[in-house]
Amino acid sequence: MRWPTVEEQTEGRDAALFDADALAERHVGRGEFRGMEFLHVNAKTIINVLPASSRMSFRYTINPYRGCSHACSYCFARPTHDYLGLGTGEDFERKIVVKVNAVELLRAELSARRWSGHHIAMGTNTDPYQRCEGKYHLTRGVVEVLTEAANPFSILTKSTLILRDLELLAKAARQADVRVNLSIGTLDEQVWRLSEPGTPPPRSRVEAVRRLNEAGVPCGVLVAPILPGLSDRDEQLHDVVEACVEAGAVAISSVALHLRPGVREHYLRWLGAVRPDLVAATEARYRGSYLPKADQRALSEQVRSVVESARRDRWREVTAMRGDDGPVAGGLTADETVSDRVRLHMGGEPMQSVSSPPATPISEQLGLGW
Repeated sequence: MRWPTVEEQTEGRDAALFDADALAERHVGRGEFRGMEFLHVNAKTIINVLPASSRMSFRYTINPYRGCSHACSYCFARPTHDYLGLGTGEDFERKIVVKVNAVELLRAELSARRWSGHHIAMGTNTDPYQRCEGKYHLTRGVVEVLTEAANPFSILTKSTLILRDLELLAKAARQADVRVNLSIGTLDEQVWRLSEPGTPPPRSRVEAVRRLNEAGVPCGVLVAPILPGLSDRDEQLHDVVEACVEAGAVAISSVALHLRPGVREHYLRWLGAVRPDLVAATEARYRGSYLPKADQRALSEQVRSVVESARRDRWREVTAMRGDDGPVAGGLTADETVSDRVRLHMGGEPMQSVSSPPATPISEQLGLGW
């Protein structure tokens, strides 16, 4: 295993976030973590800064882990393991880099005079609530420090482990702007088991959306990625959107699969093994990293139509159950509409359901944070 060279750091492939003796020790997983390896590192910084060219709604990120046991076939972060001389396949899923000093670093960085309480996004690279969080508790420590400082933050996760910290997140949400999004690409159990075998069942994630919102933690849903030929049928999209509306999601956004170099090769190998009949069509549609703009617009309208239909259905149910005054089903009040509660947005801003290809690489936009 190697760490980045000076040339790679200069080229921006790595932000020089590890000390020279970064790799402190290796831990071989046992029990429920059998077959995994944890690489303990001492990070030099923990708050990552996105480039000025980023079109994201945030500029600062935290990622306590690299690699992810969710084993999602499409994960755009897989090539980040290659920068360390590790494989983008099983290594990415089984050799997890753990920034063991993340909590202490964050406390120091938040107390620095130059820090102005900016919003911090988590889950922009690999999942902060992946399985090893149950072992290391780094994400909980980060959330505790952010809560102490009343610093605004957001979390994107596929994991129901976030419910372990429900009380803490509710406290944070009372003190600052705190948002959570659950990634739920489909409710189709066959597609889920094939494409993201290390994640909790999608219907359990829908229930997590409900519980977070009921606890006062604003929680939306990212229906992503939508996999061509696997999870893009009308009935599949309708099922997941309708369930998320019913669960009280405060936002619903969607993103189509994108296949940048490194991810493309891994995904097509995986697809050839599980659904060889889809390989040729996928290669034809993905001449580059993204779907053609026309296909993106069509998918955007498809999802938008499903969301609006679910809104109308839900509102009819709400008005049928509503009294003259006071609260109504789903936490809505009499003067609210479902559109007030279910909005297509990311980071609070209106958006297309499926974004156009960004001007900067997605890895730079999301602040991968080595």
